Amino acid sequence: MRIAIFGNIYRTVILSHIEVLFNYFEGKDVKLLLDDKLYDFVRERSSCCTENVEKIENDDFEADLALSIGGDGTFLNTAARIGRKQIPILGINTGRLGFLADVASEDIIPALDAVLSKQYIVQERTLLYVETSDGTTFDYPYALNEVSVLKQDSSSMMSITASVNGEMVHTYHADGLLVATPTGSTAYSMSVGGPLVAPESENFILSPIASHSLNVRPLIVPDTWEFELEVHSRSQCYLVALDGRSKVLDLTAKLKITKADYTVKIVKQMNHTFFDTLKNKLMWGVDKRN
Repeated sequence: MRIAIFGNIYRTVILSHIEVLFNYFEGKDVKLLLDDKLYDFVRERSSCCTENVEKIENDDFEADLALSIGGDGTFLNTAARIGRKQIPILGINTGRLGFLADVASEDIIPALDAVLSKQYIVQERTLLYVETSDGTTFDYPYALNEVSVLKQDSSSMMSITASVNGEMVHTYHADGLLVATPTGSTAYSMSVGGPLVAPESENFILSPIASHSLNVRPLIVPDTWEFELEVHSRSQCYLVALDGRSKVLDLTAKLKITKADYTVKIVKQMNHTFFDTLKNKLMWGVDKRN
């Protein structure tokens, strides 16, 4: 079995997790691969032996499983590195909320035991695919959480005309606009008042950011529909972010957003549901009055 490991090297707590992983897999029929930056970080900061660990130096690698050690941002970066390889990803949480990276530090060993005994569930999550009308390209034009259209350098609001399947839906006067997946419904979209959507749902969410109209609400549509966004602003440019990876575009560039032609595979623990995550992370049902 080949396991690729990716991690957030800006949090030194990751070193203790790496040590746990190395000790756990020692003597087992498992080949570990470390992302190049993580490999160098471990060599410099830790006494962990990397002699039998393979360094991932480019995207030409193969693995049966990927481990993402960090928060949800690290998980999103891992998904981008995995790309179309269809390698299932297990997220080990060293951050805060952790909807994607939902294995707590104290649960690492039980989670790894479950992986080796194949006692886990693999969920397939939808991605967004982004194209521009002026031919501007992205290093990785896909988003697992959301595509954000944002102000680039002005405090003035922007106007974003959204069309769905060729029909104009609305011109949003706001600070920005999100197109989110069900996976992303618990991320940026939730923070701007968007609905929570079960990750297996076949929908996309359109959520305005700080709308200047009180009667504009988030909209849920089938994920087979095609979005086109056109931006108007006092600035001559705007910012588009795909899971936080941002690029400045000219106002003449329209965005076309569709469902990607592949999915991301996420490893989930048995008997661990989306609603369990909501209760644990968002404290659903907790009464603070006592």
